[in-house]
Amino acid sequence: MFVEITNEPRDYTWGSTTAIAELQGRAPSGRPEAELWFGTHPGSPSRLVGREGSLRDVVGDLPFLMKILAAASSLSLQAHPTTEQAQDGFARENAAGIPLDAPNRNYKDPYAKPEMIYALSDRFRALCGFRPVAETRAVLAAGGVGHLLPGLRWDADIRPVFEWLLSGTPEVASVVGEVSAAAAGATGESWRTVRELVQAFPGDPGIAISLLLHTVVLRRGEALYLPAGNIHAYQEGLGIELMGPSDNVLRGGLTPKHVDVAELVAVLDFRASAAPRLLPKVQGGVSTFAPPGAGWQLRILSAGASAAVEAPAIVVAIGPTKVAGQRLRPGSGWVLTDGSTEVVAEGLVAIASPL
Repeated sequence: MFVEITNEPRDYTWGSTTAIAELQGRAPSGRPEAELWFGTHPGSPSRLVGREGSLRDVVGDLPFLMKILAAASSLSLQAHPTTEQAQDGFARENAAGIPLDAPNRNYKDPYAKPEMIYALSDRFRALCGFRPVAETRAVLAAGGVGHLLPGLRWDADIRPVFEWLLSGTPEVASVVGEVSAAAAGATGESWRTVRELVQAFPGDPGIAISLLLHTVVLRRGEALYLPAGNIHAYQEGLGIELMGPSDNVLRGGLTPKHVDVAELVAVLDFRASAAPRLLPKVQGGVSTFAPPGAGWQLRILSAGASAAVEAPAIVVAIGPTKVAGQRLRPGSGWVLTDGSTEVVAEGLVAIASPL
């Protein structure tokens, strides 16, 4: 059975007011539309179109959550836990009697949330992962604030610097102020990000922390993979997001939402690494993104390409196409509940499925 599914866009403040509406070919709602969820997560389960019930009623619990994400400004500085960390945190907060919908709740479920983002816009910018210290030194020096390094008690271990920047001391406020002022005359993507963060979150320590992280600009068709513990904050752009079936987010700044520095530090991977780009396997117009250990894959079909799809799978049309006799509107989501079918793409199509 191949059935259309639907949901209401999440109106988080960082969301675009136009991107999802333009993709779907409809008038904007006038509100921010940040994420459109396709999945069985109880936080926003997809509904069946033309039928009673939800997606969960026909496929059970899917091992992934698929979203269309549209960012007009920065998301929170955040990371996600491993399965073990999620199970422990979920049990701990349940025992403490914290309601699942409480604003200070960190763990909404006992699952990990590894995630990837595939860029649909021509430009998708993200902060993601700690970059090598030498790169941060060079960026600070280029901005004329290399003198801040001794004050940060810098060494090869990023953790003490990160924790100090989130300590709330007057010295931190001074550093954030100097970085903010330096951004006005500095060039490059990292400093562009700083300027935008200064406008949106003046005085937030995340402004200085952003310089510890890779600033990555994806072009349409490129992707990032963020495993558990990777610190990140998407900045702008439209994309397909695929992740574990979880809504567990530990925040450290750049947000009006609940921030729990101690819990964030507990789940972070402080190792410096290269920017976490994810390369696909490409064959016959089909690009397959299958991060090791994630348990799911995303296939992107270009116009004219085809692929056999086994249930359960979620298909999201980016361009118009037809599957199993059904016309798929751009921005619509569909689920294959049983059996198999062939998808022949007339326009770009995204397919999420378990591995």
